[in-house]
Amino acid sequence: MIIDEQTVDKVAHLARLELRADEKAEMIKDMNKILGFMDKLNEVDTTGVEPLVYMISENNPLREDVVKQVITTEGALLNAPDHDSSHFLVQKVIK
Repeated sequence: MIIDEQTVDKVAHLARLELRADEKAEMIKDMNKILGFMDKLNEVDTTGVEPLVYMISENNPLREDVVKQVITTEGALLNAPDHDSSHFLVQKVIK
């Protein structure tokens, strides 16, 4: 498959891109390079090779969920610009 200006225009439209004429020429060249590389990859013999789903076969080590209080309410309110004894006070944003 060869990428032409109409194909680049269609892809640019789908991607909501506006390309100048010089950018289109560069895009045509770059997309043709990508497709050439893909053709090279298609030449590789992959018979007997299992599809790769995960990069590693190890399980993700999980840890026990532990609930703990890291910061106190007073500590959280220390740098608040406006607060009462236990809450942040913010301006009303919904009428």
